[in-house]
Amino acid sequence: MSDRTIQQIEDVVIKFAGDSGDGMQLTGTQFSNNTALIGNDLSTFPDFPAEIRAPQGTLPGVSGFQLHFSSNRIFTPGDACDVLVAMNAAALKANLKGLKKGGIIIANTDGFDAKNLRLANYPDGINPLEDGSLVNYQLHTMDVTKMTREALKESPLGMKEKDRAKNMFVLGFLYWLYDRDMQSTLNFLNDKFGKKPDILESNVKVLQAGYHFAETVEAFASRFRVEKARMEPGTYRSITGNTALSYGLVAAGQQSGLPLFLGTYPITPASDILHELSRYKNFGIRTFQAEDEIAGIASAIGASYGGHMGITTTSGPGVALKGEAMGLAVMLEIPLLIIDIQRGGPSTGLPTKTEQSDLLQAYYGRNGECPMPVVAAATPSDCFNMAFEAFRISVQHMTPVILLSDGYIANGAEPWRFPKQADLPKIEVKFKKGLAEDEETFLPYQRDENLVRPWAVPGTPGLEHRIGGLEKQNITGNVSYDPENHQLMVKIRQEKVDKIADHIPLQDIEVGPEKGKVLVLGWGSTFGAIKSAVLELLAEGHEVAHAHIRYLRPFPRNLEEILHSYDHVLIPEINNGQLIKIIREQFLIPAKGYNKVMGVPITKGELVEKIRELL
Repeated sequence: MSDRTIQQIEDVVIKFAGDSGDGMQLTGTQFSNNTALIGNDLSTFPDFPAEIRAPQGTLPGVSGFQLHFSSNRIFTPGDACDVLVAMNAAALKANLKGLKKGGIIIANTDGFDAKNLRLANYPDGINPLEDGSLVNYQLHTMDVTKMTREALKESPLGMKEKDRAKNMFVLGFLYWLYDRDMQSTLNFLNDKFGKKPDILESNVKVLQAGYHFAETVEAFASRFRVEKARMEPGTYRSITGNTALSYGLVAAGQQSGLPLFLGTYPITPASDILHELSRYKNFGIRTFQAEDEIAGIASAIGASYGGHMGITTTSGPGVALKGEAMGLAVMLEIPLLIIDIQRGGPSTGLPTKTEQSDLLQAYYGRNGECPMPVVAAATPSDCFNMAFEAFRISVQHMTPVILLSDGYIANGAEPWRFPKQADLPKIEVKFKKGLAEDEETFLPYQRDENLVRPWAVPGTPGLEHRIGGLEKQNITGNVSYDPENHQLMVKIRQEKVDKIADHIPLQDIEVGPEKGKVLVLGWGSTFGAIKSAVLELLAEGHEVAHAHIRYLRPFPRNLEEILHSYDHVLIPEINNGQLIKIIREQFLIPAKGYNKVMGVPITKGELVEKIRELL
């Protein structure tokens, strides 16, 4: 049957779903890496359960991984799926509503026994694989568990270890269905299990068993192939947001000559950055897992005071805990990066679900007048650029900077055309080396034309100065309770942040006319959905444009002019309306919002409908 016809298709959305122990994240990641290697454009959306180990077979325990790949440029993981891989009844129930009518369901029948059906809250005696409820879909059933065990009947592994390989059966099946070479996954398995030959052999055998089983399934009249995407020439790799962000920090450290210190505390979905940076001691990077959030940022402040680049990573609950120390860094006026990978809130909220929850917290969430620059990444690969930029702004303007990402960007993946070091700008760092000839004493708050104070490393002769959270006297840095001085310093600290607008790019229009009926203004992870929706409406001839803000505080100097060039401004956000409050307040325009607070991204289809209302 291997000579079946191969059908050329433009794009596919696959959702892998199963219990959190079924290896769906690994399966999705391997298929994504393979997709990147053959040159498709891709976008992914991993969907983790909130519980560390939810009860097996239940709806809260479902783990999913959605992958959209195409021969065209794409910007989202897809609104609806063409293929749903359901390893058990709960996975089918949780994800069926996201499958297109006529879509393919590949179901593991072992996951639809009486126990699994009961755990997924199906009524007694009802099995969706047998009751005709899936008549509008292409249903393909297979006993993955049984065939995995059959493939490993000679293996010395125990039954539990054998069953762990069943995700490889599904992966092999899909490699055949989409006309793929398995070599990338064989290489991965060799790297991962090379020192455990029994486990390596079991995974390889089951991967090949899934591939060869697919060749025998007569229900599939043809295989499918998605050609390479037409993309700018260069060397690409698939990258997640947290990995790209880590690489951006490494690159900025190299381009500035500054050693990096990450002082942090593990928290979902930011922990990957700690894991990634801990691998790069060869680049002069030190990582410190502190006992709590406050110790993490306090250690990073100490590192910055000592002449390193201090970095701390967290999510919304950690930003709340770090608030007082962030104020200290503002008062000290030293470089510091606070990286916030946002998730659903408030409190512990939705630890594994995405939300643009913390923009107002980043803007205002500290006591007193405490201005800090805020930047945000738009896509997984953009995390590299914005980490580099946040680092540059912090060092060159002697200020802590907040970099916002979120769970959708952090865990999602896309192709990244990575730069050569020669193409990256240098980040100039100026340490004060000692007293100038005309200086009698060091004045730590003497400022340059950008209101930036000097960076003096402790131990430099003649540069002794006072630090701490009490208000500083202008220029001398001595403690001051003088009312006029406090007002002056508050105004100076704000003006220093405002002046950064002279050193960032002007706001551009992503797609669409420079004047028109509707401007869709976005920030962060709404980028892909907005761009896809606007491109669809532009193709229909509508006057719609998309602008995406990466520099949120201060805004680019030309943003107000852009906002006044359209009849309507629509601001979609995965929150209850945060950027819209700031835009209305600063520019006095009647912007309209589109808000979704469900722990999942906004879809292209939703936005197209909303923009049509305004048109």
